[in-house]
Amino acid sequence: MRFAWIDLREVPRPQLQAVVDAAVHTRMAGVVSADAELLGTLPPTVTRVLVPGGPASSSVPAPAPAPAPAPKKEAKDSGPAKDAGQPKDAGQPKEPKPGIDVLLRTFTTQDDLDTLAAHHRNTTGTPGTPVAGFIDVRDDRTLQLSCAGALVLPYTVIHFADPTKIPLEIVLAAAEPGEGELVTVVESLEEAAIVFDVLERGSDGILYGPRGADEVFALARLLEATTPQLQMSTLTVESIRHVGLGDRVCVDTCSHFEEDEGILVGSYSSGFVLCCSETHPLPYMPTRPFRVNAGALHSYTLGPDNRTHYLSEVGSGMALLAVGADGRTRRVVVGRAKLESRPLLEIRTHAEDGRLVSLTVQDDWHVRVLGPGGKVLNVTELQSGDELLGYLAADKRHVGLPIGEFCKEV
Repeated sequence: MRFAWIDLREVPRPQLQAVVDAAVHTRMAGVVSADAELLGTLPPTVTRVLVPGGPASSSVPAPAPAPAPAPKKEAKDSGPAKDAGQPKDAGQPKEPKPGIDVLLRTFTTQDDLDTLAAHHRNTTGTPGTPVAGFIDVRDDRTLQLSCAGALVLPYTVIHFADPTKIPLEIVLAAAEPGEGELVTVVESLEEAAIVFDVLERGSDGILYGPRGADEVFALARLLEATTPQLQMSTLTVESIRHVGLGDRVCVDTCSHFEEDEGILVGSYSSGFVLCCSETHPLPYMPTRPFRVNAGALHSYTLGPDNRTHYLSEVGSGMALLAVGADGRTRRVVVGRAKLESRPLLEIRTHAEDGRLVSLTVQDDWHVRVLGPGGKVLNVTELQSGDELLGYLAADKRHVGLPIGEFCKEV
């Protein structure tokens, strides 16, 4: 599950308390600060991440370096003065005061990483404070070091100097066998959305320094933007009827549909039929696995935010909901929509509760819908009593939004 840490070090002082309150209210996974006393005031519902050494001097996080193994250097670079000079702790990060959950330290060499990894091994299963590693990736050496860190540390926080996401892809692939979590520094909410989608898996978490509380709430909405598992229903065909010429819409997405996937389309906002993607072979044309021949332009389709859209509104850049025969869903982006005049066919079905669900599609054999188990059905061969897969919505709609009002569609 993806998460976010809020970096307080660059938050303007007048906004600091509001940002802290917003982070707690929205249950952000963690808060990062160089102020141990501030972190000590936060509830245990938030992971309190301490960066020793004072505030960062720039927008790029600059945690204190990982202590070198030599006792002399450790005494110099360790945490609070009261811990300095204790030989038994030499070579290990000092334990912060109570109220700190994670200690964040920079590693720039393999020796630094070995020290942090040893501390992690020694504190696993003990009351000791876990150590996270921070690294600034600027070249191949630091990229390879970040990959190594992601395999041995509980958290690896990475700032990528260049805007390309290729280094992140490399780290994600390298970190796949590891049990730790990867946290990527982002500069904006837009970048956060991109980072969460890299290689489909995305970074486990992000580190973000908001300018105000509003950005914390916006980030919370981004984190909650998941697609639901739908409860699919069996619809029984009552009749099919040739209704003549009209305009139908083909939806071409930027994604490759699975064989049992499509989009939900219906004439009424209370019920939808699962229209099949063109992933199955046809005798006279190649497959178009990105396309759904969806239906007449007046029809509703369902988006990832539980909002319906008319097919006439669907266009490039819009997000729709891809739905599988088992009810799984995912977000897909529309590349284009094609509106063309074609003969149309009306399919009337009813659900088990008697609800009428209607769909108007192109009147042609190559247009398909899905039945139970993902069975592919050509619309012109449907007969009374055939079973289709569909989805029944619980709410009526106004401008696409669910609303609890009286509304009858016929």
